[in-house]
Parts: sequence; C-alpha cells; structure tokens
Amino acid sequence: MPNAHVSVPKPENEPIRSYAPGTPERKSLQEKLKELSTTQVEIPVIIGGKEIFTGRTQPAVMPHNHGHVLATIHQAGQTEVAQAVDASQKAWADWSAMPWEARVAILKRAATLLAGRYRDTLNAATMLNMSKNPFQAEIDAACELIDFFNFNAYYAQELYGMQPMYSPSGMWNTVEHRALEGFIFAVTPFNFLSIAGNLPTSPVLMGNVALWKPASSAVYPSYYLMKLFQEAGFPDGVINFIPGPGSQVGPVVMSNSRLAGIHFTGSTAVFQGMWSTIGQNIAGYKSYPRIVGETGGKDFLIAHPSADLEALVTAAIRGAFEYQGQKCSALSRLYLPESLWKGFKSSYSDQVATIKMGPVDDFSNFMNAVIDKAAFTSITHYIDVAKNSSDATILTGGNYDDSEGYYIEPTTIVTTDPHFKTMEEEIFGPVLTIYVYPDREWSATLDLVDSTSPYALTGAVFANDRQAILEASRKLTHAAGNFYINDKPTGAVVGQQPFGGSRDCHGRLR
Repeated sequence: MPNAHVSVPKPENEPIRSYAPGTPERKSLQEKLKELSTTQVEIPVIIGGKEIFTGRTQPAVMPHNHGHVLATIHQAGQTEVAQAVDASQKAWADWSAMPWEARVAILKRAATLLAGRYRDTLNAATMLNMSKNPFQAEIDAACELIDFFNFNAYYAQELYGMQPMYSPSGMWNTVEHRALEGFIFAVTPFNFLSIAGNLPTSPVLMGNVALWKPASSAVYPSYYLMKLFQEAGFPDGVINFIPGPGSQVGPVVMSNSRLAGIHFTGSTAVFQGMWSTIGQNIAGYKSYPRIVGETGGKDFLIAHPSADLEALVTAAIRGAFEYQGQKCSALSRLYLPESLWKGFKSSYSDQVATIKMGPVDDFSNFMNAVIDKAAFTSITHYIDVAKNSSDATILTGGNYDDSEGYYIEPTTIVTTDPHFKTMEEEIFGPVLTIYVYPDREWSATLDLVDSTSPYALTGAVFANDRQAILEASRKLTHAAGNFYINDKPTGAVVGQQPFGGSRDCHGRLR
C-alpha cells in the first residue's frame, strides 16, 4: 500500500540559465565544450550494468564539423538484445516490488545530479553531437529533462494516491498499481535529449524495466545520460542501453514474447511499422503490449488581418528556424492575408538576413547544422523542388553546403499553390513555406489549414479580433493538439502545457 504520510512537493520549473557574456555558467560551459571536443571516448552497450564492446562500431561526429569524431560507438545486435531482455527480467522482480517512494527518490536524485555537476556535460555533449546552440541545449538537455524527472515524480505520487473513496462496513477496497510483466522498448529521437531521458525513465518510475535504443545520430549525449542514471541509483538491468541500427535491434525486440510496451518518438512510418508488427505477432506475446508514440508534424500558423505584425514576424522566425527547424513542433506552413503580406515580407526578410549560422562554440550563432547527411539530402531536395517550380519562389535562403558541416540557410518558400509539396509534406529542417490568401477568404482558409495535412501536432493563430480567434479555435479543433494563440507553435513547458497531438502524429493503444 502507498504510504499516505509521504508527500513529494509540487515542483517548480527549472530556471533557464542565460549563458550571457561574463557569466560564470558561460565560462564553465565553454571549458566543458573544449574538454569534450578534444577527447575521444569509446561508448559501449550497457546491459545489466556491464559495459560490452561489441566491435561493431560507428563514429559519433559533430554535424557542424563532420570530420571531427567525438566517439566510437559500439552497436548492439541480436545477441546483445537477448542479453538485455534477460537482464531486464532479472531486475524486474525486485524493481517492480520496490516501494514507489524509493523509486521516486532515485529519479529525484537524477534531477539533482543534472541540475548540478552533470549540467555542463550534458549541455556540451548535446551542443557538440546534436549541433544545438547553448540556449537550445539548456532548455532541452538541462531544464526540460530536470522538469520531466521532478514532475513525473510528483505525478507518480498522485497516481499511487488514487484509492477508492468508499468501503462498505466490514470491507476494505484498495487499488494496486502494478508494473507490466515484461519490458518496455524505449525508442528515442535525435532532436531532444529530454525525450531521450524521459521515454525510458517514466515507465521505469512506475516499476517497469526498459530496453533503451537511442537514435543512432545522438548516441553520444545519451551515453552521458546513461552514466547519470547509473550514478543516480537505478539498479543494474532496470535500464539497458542498446544503441544500434533499428533494422537489427527492432525486429529482435519486437518478436520477443516479453515485450510489454513501446514508448516511441520518431517517424510516422517507423511507428506504423512497429504497430503493424505487433498486430501480426499479437498471439505470441505474454500480454497485449501497450503502445505510445509521438511522430511527425506539419505545423501551421494562420494569421488574421487583425494580427499584430511585429509579433507575427518574431513568431514565424523563431518557430521555423530555432534548432534548424528540427522540432516536431516547428513552424512549417504559414498562411498570411494579403493585407499583411507587404509589411510582413519586408520586416521578415530583413530580420532573417541577420541570422548568424555556424559552429556551436560561437555562442552568437542562432543556427547551426542539421543532424546528418541523410537529413541534409532530404531537406535540400525540397529546396531544389521549389527552385525548379513555377508555383514557388525563394524569399530567403535557398543555399546549402556540406563540405565541412551540414549547413542549410534559413529558407523561405512562397507558393501560389496551397497544396504545394512543401505545404503538405514533413521536411524537418529550416524550411518555411508561405501561402498568401485573400482577406475575404479567412473562413475558407481555416478549412484549408484543417484539410491540408495528415498531421495534427501543433498550430497557431494570430489575431486581435476575438471572434476570429474563436472561429479558428472551433474549426481547427482537430488540426492541432497544442494550439497557440498569438504565439509561435513551439515551446511547451513541462507542467504548464501538456504536449501531444492526433491524426498521424500521435498514437496510443492501451
């Protein structure tokens, strides 16, 4: 039974450090960047607390300087996956029976370590291997992940406290919250270390055990995160670190009878494939696997003629180009009324022209490189399509270079076709497409926004006309999970705005 006298204080969001010139945190982070960038490490598979050097390796590089190797990564295969399953099941018996207060204490310890001496290490590793500027790294690898740890601990307390309000005379009704039998397969993306930390630890907090496969292009910071988990006190085998190709790791995991659940963030195609595989294998599992996933996005902003122009320009730039547009919530399609177009075009173009792009150790750079060669090739293909189309023109950017780093300029496409390729397909890079609509077609354009994309993750409306806001909110109810009014469609904060969507960007099966 939960101990009713134990209470975890309601957390507050972790303060964001500025890293402004002359601050001690700036100096400390710069020193850690220098240390990590001048040292190569060897990253093992970690199963049951043991480091395994498989000999099947790949390099971890800096996207902004892809000739610079940060680490050699040993990859898991079929043998290691089988070992990880065995290790997780050995750990499950004691971990699932551990009092929830003890599990919470470990997660709270992880938050304390991250807020303290691990902060520079994880921020620097994120900057170097994921090509984030210091502010983007700070809000991701430090603040959001600290918040996940602290708020999840609080939510666990609330969940375990949910007991029947009434028991008749001579009877005592109780609710037992049980861990799932088997293991959770946590598959995490390259773009947010906070997600990489949250997806294995949130089910583990509830007594489950996990096999964690980080994205192949972001193993380096995930390795340091795994070391933090070990120091925080997660017992051996509770979280097993199995970097490796999805094509080799996934099928072995998915066919195991002990698969109890999937916690996933990544592409829609991969998630749909996993869901299909589970359906095909359903008779072979010990229990029905729980599936939770967050996938793609084609996030929108629609402006009403009454919108504030200055705020709109700022939201468009930050929403589209922070972290090179590599956020599932990044602004990708923008609908502007004709009456605002001239003023927007001038101010927006002038401001985009001032964006600095370059390596992460220059803290004045707003943009850095995209994650890898595959992303670079995919994103630039869309730019080339626009360049060669009679339905589109390039307003800003359009240039790219991968000779040293995977750099793509902040690119803005203006199209006369609301169903142009870059208005409908997920690009996941620094490319924003604008469609200008006649002011009188506000209501019809709302219908267009709703019907254009199969994704429904984030969206925003800009207007000072309250009736227009209400109409947009009503018509776009199912077009976005997170719906922003007079703000960019990114930046949800743990404990303040729940994050999620519907349609092809969100899946849940219990």
